[in-house]
Amino acid sequence: MERNEFTASVGTSKGLFAQMVSDFSLLVKFRLTLLVLFSAALSYFIVAGSEFSWLSLVLLTVGGFLVTGSANTLNQVLERDYDRLMQRTANRPLAAGRMSVASAVLTAGVMALLGICVLSLLNPLSGFLGTLSLISYSFIYTPMKRYSSVAVWVGAIPGALPNVIGAVAHEQQFTYFALMLFMIQFLWQFPHFWAVAWLADEDYKRAGFYLLPSSSGEKDRTVGSISALFCLALVLLSTGSWVVGLVGLTATLFLVALNLYWLVACWKLHDTCSRESARKQMFISFIHLPVTLIILLLDRLF
Repeated sequence: MERNEFTASVGTSKGLFAQMVSDFSLLVKFRLTLLVLFSAALSYFIVAGSEFSWLSLVLLTVGGFLVTGSANTLNQVLERDYDRLMQRTANRPLAAGRMSVASAVLTAGVMALLGICVLSLLNPLSGFLGTLSLISYSFIYTPMKRYSSVAVWVGAIPGALPNVIGAVAHEQQFTYFALMLFMIQFLWQFPHFWAVAWLADEDYKRAGFYLLPSSSGEKDRTVGSISALFCLALVLLSTGSWVVGLVGLTATLFLVALNLYWLVACWKLHDTCSRESARKQMFISFIHLPVTLIILLLDRLF
């Protein structure tokens, strides 16, 4: 083989490999999956404290990645025709035709089987919750999105289960603290998702998704006000957790301040109905969840 032909062949192989890695990252929604793993791992550290196990953390991370990646893959299998209609999702491997449905389903099946087995090595409850999260996200939330905005409520359940799985990985049972962690992420998802849905509303509607909470399904003042109500619920959850002794006073004050700050941003969306306000509400959500979990971790450690 001529030198230039060999170089071209190597370059082509590298290009194909890079495309495969990129497509796999898109298929499992790598950045979203990392956020899920971050929440689960921090929840594990919060409940385990100094008793944490590196083996348990590895099992939680690997199992969580596989189950979450499988759920995201099945989501794209079911929505491939709609993904083609949205600018933000048109380049996904299934929507763009770079991957076959059979390959994606096989990948999802292998990841699901391995992921549930790995989580079950922690304890049977972790495996069960991983299975529940996979099924409810892929086969209930995903198809429901085209029929009702209630899908957001349904999707918030598997969205909050990683926190519980992280806690159960150590506790091996469902506790009040695990319930608190579940409720934090459950409530957090509504102001977060509705800000995203506001900014991507035109794209969503091209695919037939109407996910905003207003009665008309349009971008109106109620989106910001309802989002603010969920921030208020987070304030009440923080204070209630202190009252029953789950969280210390200092941590509670920080959490209340954080949730009130987000509430004000949500109310500004109610007042202005502007993309700038929706973008601020979304960006606050990106820091809100990790900061909340870090506050809880520091509270448990000190």
